[in-house]
Amino acid sequence: MVQRQVPNPKELLELMKFKKPELDGRKRRLDSALTIADLRTIAKRRTPKAAFDYTDGAAEGELSLTRARQAFQDVEFHPGILRPAPTVDTSVDILGGPSALPFGIAPTGFTRLMQTEGEIAGAGAAAAAGIPFTLSTLGTTSIEGVKAANPHGRNWFQLYVMRDREISYELTRRAAAAGFDTLQFTVDTPVAGARLRDKRNGFSIPPQLTLGTIVNAIPRPWWWYDFLTTPKLEFASLSTTGGTVGELLDAAMDPTISYDDLAVIRDIWPGKIVIKGVQNVEDSVRLRDAGVDGIVLSNHGGRQLDRAPIPFHLLPEVRKAVGDDFTVMIDTGIMNGADIVAAVALGADFTLIGRAYLYGLMAGGRAGVDRTIEILRTEIERTMRLLGVASLAELEPSHVTQLTRLVPVSRSASDVVVR
Repeated sequence: MVQRQVPNPKELLELMKFKKPELDGRKRRLDSALTIADLRTIAKRRTPKAAFDYTDGAAEGELSLTRARQAFQDVEFHPGILRPAPTVDTSVDILGGPSALPFGIAPTGFTRLMQTEGEIAGAGAAAAAGIPFTLSTLGTTSIEGVKAANPHGRNWFQLYVMRDREISYELTRRAAAAGFDTLQFTVDTPVAGARLRDKRNGFSIPPQLTLGTIVNAIPRPWWWYDFLTTPKLEFASLSTTGGTVGELLDAAMDPTISYDDLAVIRDIWPGKIVIKGVQNVEDSVRLRDAGVDGIVLSNHGGRQLDRAPIPFHLLPEVRKAVGDDFTVMIDTGIMNGADIVAAVALGADFTLIGRAYLYGLMAGGRAGVDRTIEILRTEIERTMRLLGVASLAELEPSHVTQLTRLVPVSRSASDVVVR
């Protein structure tokens, strides 16, 4: 028989320890976010539909983005046992400089649209975390403004080659003069992808007020207060600001971009140059042989060519083809620190986060970006400990299996080739 007794009030008090309430609404909101998906949920609640969908959406049926995220979910880890890793080193040397974590902030356009602090929040958070920040050509903070926000950290610049080449050349010179150390030469936007969410929302820059946007804004007064009481939302580096996103991109980009343009920019740019938007093995090898400093395997977050290759699936084959001494980075689909660990294990030197950063920004401004970085840092460290590795250098392809859902079929027969 179980012995029972009258509860002892003193023992009850020991069990009933109430948590002190958090009066800061932003801190309470961000503390409740344990994953990037949690930050996304908060961001969706706090941001008007058109702005949120611009961030969250992708091209056409959004298959590329869905597949990229699924590829990271379809990972099986193989931990080692009896290999103590009480502390882990998450630092890495990338493109001639240090990063405290194996990821940096990717270039994003129209960033102040998501939340008014925009690139300033991203650059400041990157500086505090000791990771690189990348400013987009279509950013809403100037090159010099980002430098002021991150004066001692690593700033990178993402370049679109435009129809008016002199605009691109001048931006390159300005970024170099401001001390940016790496240029991301972007090659996957000869024309704009069909971003159907934006078309359905009537999304434009600057945002246009319609009956629908006003109704959608009613439960989000804080966003509109920020939007209406801060400087005009416009491109910091470009003079053209009116129209839908697709119209702006089509007016600015040039489908004739070629290796000749790369050669001109290479002559202008004094720092490291990486090619962003590489999507096959052959181009990876050709770019290595052309003398660039590295590549970013990317399908532009699924925002350009739908059904484009999955960067994470390409990674092992590209690494094998280009060798160990060539810098290979990867983006698209990263939503967890374990995704980053898996990418490093399969050969990535570095990764870039885009939407994960913007979800944090929309959820809580600069503090939300800090929270994004902290979530990913915690997930990276925990995954490494559970795998039994103390440093990124100890990660090997043997730690990861890419489970296969999409399997190419041979054209000549029904034979299946597993990559």
